[in-house]
Amino acid sequence: MNVCLLNDSFPPVIDGVANVVMNYADVLTKMGEKVCVATPAYPDADYEGYPYSVVAYKSIDTTEIVKGYRAGNPFDRQALNKMKLFKPDIIHTHCPVASTMMARALNRDVDVPVVFTYHTKFDVDIARAVKTKTLQNEGARIMVDNIEACDEVWTVSRGAGENLKSLGFQGDYRVVSNGVDFEKGRVEEDFVRGVTKEFDLPQDLPIFLFVGRIMEYKGLPLIIDALKILSEKGRDFRMVFVGGGADAEKMRKKAAECGLSVDVKNEDGHIEAFAVSEKPGKVIFAGPEHDRKILRAWNTASRLFLFPSTYDTNGIVVREAAACGLASVLIKDSCAAEGITDGANGFLIDENAQSMAKVLEECGFDPDLTGTAGQRAMDEIYISWNDAVKLAYERYAELVELKKSGLLPSKKEASDNLIRLLERFTSGTDMMFTEVRDLKDGMMENFNETIEEISEKKNALKQDMLEKKEAFTEQMNERKEALTEQMTEKKDAFEQKLLTKFRGLKHEKD
Repeated sequence: MNVCLLNDSFPPVIDGVANVVMNYADVLTKMGEKVCVATPAYPDADYEGYPYSVVAYKSIDTTEIVKGYRAGNPFDRQALNKMKLFKPDIIHTHCPVASTMMARALNRDVDVPVVFTYHTKFDVDIARAVKTKTLQNEGARIMVDNIEACDEVWTVSRGAGENLKSLGFQGDYRVVSNGVDFEKGRVEEDFVRGVTKEFDLPQDLPIFLFVGRIMEYKGLPLIIDALKILSEKGRDFRMVFVGGGADAEKMRKKAAECGLSVDVKNEDGHIEAFAVSEKPGKVIFAGPEHDRKILRAWNTASRLFLFPSTYDTNGIVVREAAACGLASVLIKDSCAAEGITDGANGFLIDENAQSMAKVLEECGFDPDLTGTAGQRAMDEIYISWNDAVKLAYERYAELVELKKSGLLPSKKEASDNLIRLLERFTSGTDMMFTEVRDLKDGMMENFNETIEEISEKKNALKQDMLEKKEAFTEQMNERKEALTEQMTEKKDAFEQKLLTKFRGLKHEKD
């Protein structure tokens, strides 16, 4: 089967959805399927080293508006032609705007099933980017309209599907879980000690862990407020944040203001004290980490994983923790808490610092309790990427057969007309720019020919002048020699005449 995957992020940009797409592509390729990934192009990025095809299409720089991301042109005809030649059997898009628009444009050429996966609460993203309520609603409407045009919609959790419904989506959705690229099991103790030895982590103290982007909306202020409560009760601990993000400095300052000691690992690898306190408890910002085994080591070393996020739709990091036998503390009824039974394979709290502090104090200092919960998490909620993608592949095959049998009707014809109009406009714009480039190239060619002709004439004139100069010089030299000879002859005759006259005078005198 030929599978075309589309997403707005891909290396060099790494985020949760880019990780999903890479795992889909890797597993499908290892299964013997052909994969093509389409993503916006980034300057100087190398797309040649992957075991599958990567089509990097035209993009513009929006990194100042949306930190780190470029906006792709979903109607890049050259890229669409490359994907058409790939002959996909199914198209799977992972972003509801540019990627899905490109998927729909491609589908008019190849007419195969289009699957969309809803990974993120995009209403939150829209609200952060656009402050006007009217524009937020319009942005959500356009996004939902685009999603409804796909043949099947997948969500990574039931909560993600209900969030999509709340935005006006009226279709059905299927929950298809993401997997984890951590192998099941804890990392060997020697390796864990090697990873953690540079940090202040006494063996008799519990380590609480967070891994992810250091952003407020992940619930990080709630964690720090809960740690403050523990510290004021005289409980000693270590809290490790692994990751980077726009709110890192803000969270460091908040921890210090809460009276906690704070250590920070700088970009050069040096660890320095950001804040020092006499109160028990310390917060460590270990910085971003991309080495998967090192991340497994942190999960192995920790007592509880803290993830009080109501933003995340799935929480892969919770499953990664479970792979290492680490139970999580989560907000009740959050998407990340799906599949968690309180006190059995994890711990559920209300969305406030007091509730988290209570669970940490009652459970976080009991290694037997947290160990049992961690083992159950490993047994009950862990799913590997191999298993997750194989389940997705089975549904791909079903959709392909449904399409062949005519049971997948066309959707959103009006929207398709709009997409077609936009594509024609873009194609026309590309044609206009091509014609301008051709005109420019023609003008440059004529200009270069003119310059070459002038240069040739200049060289010919220079050569002619040089030849004339040489001829004139030779002529002048000949004249000079003749004149010199004449002057010499006249001089000799004059001297002879004077000598004769002088002799005559002398003779007369004698």
